[in-house]
Amino acid sequence: MINKVILASNSGIRFTILKNNNYDVKQYSSGVDEDEIKLSLIYNGATPLQIAKNLAELKANRVSSKFLNDVVIGADQTLDLNGKNIDKPKNLEDAKNILHNLNNQTHMLHSAICVSRAGSMISHFHDTCLLKMKKLSDKEILNYLEKIELETMLKYGVYQIEGPGKNLFEKIDGDIDSIQGLPMKQLKPYLDKLS
Repeated sequence: MINKVILASNSGIRFTILKNNNYDVKQYSSGVDEDEIKLSLIYNGATPLQIAKNLAELKANRVSSKFLNDVVIGADQTLDLNGKNIDKPKNLEDAKNILHNLNNQTHMLHSAICVSRAGSMISHFHDTCLLKMKKLSDKEILNYLEKIELETMLKYGVYQIEGPGKNLFEKIDGDIDSIQGLPMKQLKPYLDKLS
C-alpha cells in the first residue's frame, strides 16, 4: 500500500483531494508547456481524451525522472464539446464566449491520471463525466462572470463545480473527484495494492 506520493502539479484542488484521502502528498511542478503540446496534439488529430492522457503521462514521467524512488501522479483534464477541445479562457471575453458555446449543451469532462515510477508510466486511468448546462440568458451568464475572479477562471476554467459553477448545470453525471480533476475511484484501489 502506497500512502506517500508526489503530485506533478501545482493544483490546489488535486492536492486537497489526495490529502482528504489520507495521502502524504508533495507537489512538484512538471514545467510542461501544456499549450504548445496541446496545439501539436490537436494538429495531429488527437481527441480531447487523448490530449488529457498524453499530458498526464508527460507530466508524471518528467517529474518521476527526478524522483526515481517515488510514486508520481500526473493528471490532466480536458473539456470536450462535440469532440472539440475547449481550453481555459484567456480573458473575460473568451470566458463569455465559452459559456455561450456550452449554454444548453451537454459536454464531457475527461480526467486522466498517469502513475509513474523511475521515470516511466506504471499505470494510467481516466474517467469521463457528462455535464448538461442550463439554458442561460445573456444576463445570467454576465451575472455569473461577475461572481468569479478572472484569475481563478484563467487558472481553472470557466466554472468551478465546487463553487458557484454548480448552479450553471441542469444535470451532472459523474463523480465529484473526477469532475474536479482526479478520479480517485480508479486511483485509490490501485495505490492500495501497490508496494
